[in-house]
Amino acid sequence: MKLNLSENIKSFRKERKMTQEKLAEALGVTVGAVYKWESGLSTPELSLIVEMADLFDTSVDVLLGYKMKNNRVDHIVKNINKLCKSFDNEAITEVDKALVKYPNSFEVLNISAETYGYYGITKRDCAMMRKSLDLFEKVILLLPQNTNPAISEATIRGNMANILFMLGETNNGLEILKKYNASAMYSGVIGTYMTIFTDNKDEAVPFLSEGLVRAFSDMMTSIVGYIFFFCHKKEWKKAIEINNYAIAIINGLRTDEKFNSLDKIQSELLAALSYLQKKSGKKKESERTFKEAIETAKRFDSNPDYSINSMRYVEKEEDLLIYDIFGAGAIEAILKVFNKLGDDDLIIKCKELI
Repeated sequence: MKLNLSENIKSFRKERKMTQEKLAEALGVTVGAVYKWESGLSTPELSLIVEMADLFDTSVDVLLGYKMKNNRVDHIVKNINKLCKSFDNEAITEVDKALVKYPNSFEVLNISAETYGYYGITKRDCAMMRKSLDLFEKVILLLPQNTNPAISEATIRGNMANILFMLGETNNGLEILKKYNASAMYSGVIGTYMTIFTDNKDEAVPFLSEGLVRAFSDMMTSIVGYIFFFCHKKEWKKAIEINNYAIAIINGLRTDEKFNSLDKIQSELLAALSYLQKKSGKKKESERTFKEAIETAKRFDSNPDYSINSMRYVEKEEDLLIYDIFGAGAIEAILKVFNKLGDDDLIIKCKELI
């Protein structure tokens, strides 16, 4: 069994911007003792290890660097997940057993917190929801054990906020989401709960706007990915369908005020559509779509505006911007789209018109 106590003491100390002298003072030991711990020349007494874990807001297991073999834990987590899918009450029994056996395992505590939350919300059982909140607090302390990139303190806090909403503690839930709202990941939820459960209806609009823009950006990015994937598979029909879906979304969010980022994105989608129509044998449609793409791109480039505030329903004082991977100018972006699709003829045709 390999422990990493010396490395972890040094790492946690530096994370908290503590010198060896400060740590020694906090623990009532000499600086030499701290130096020996961090150098692996000696090991602190158990009472000091516990005190350091508390000082560093972590568990003893994490501070020691102890990692249990995951085979058994993985089996327990999979079994609990399976029981949850069928809403089998045995899931709670298995969770309680796992918590007794592995009280300091990140994976076990996380699945336990999620399970108590899921069953508590579904059954409207306040005790279960409170239990879930307590477990999530412990999960946060064990985050250094986490190897799942989809889980972070922000996502855990988001789960906790949802439980607080169900417990009727709307303001507490909102405060958590606002604090951990990196990249507007919770803006849509914040705005929705404010409009439904509070009197701050007008204050919800900026959050709803951010949420809408984020959702739009994520969807457009995924759709572009699918377009290129379907092109790779030569599934032209599917590529055209999802491309048209993206264009329909843009048209639904467009206002007639002025050209902005929506038009740049649409010119790129139209360019891709002209390529797809060409590959599908629809020559005339391809030519019309190509012309529309170039006209849209030229109009945008003549007076570029990268804000998204004129999108329908978006109301925010400061400008919200959307960036894409194909370049600053719309024509430049179209050329890159054709380049990535590997169509030299359309590249030449595009250059002839600009």
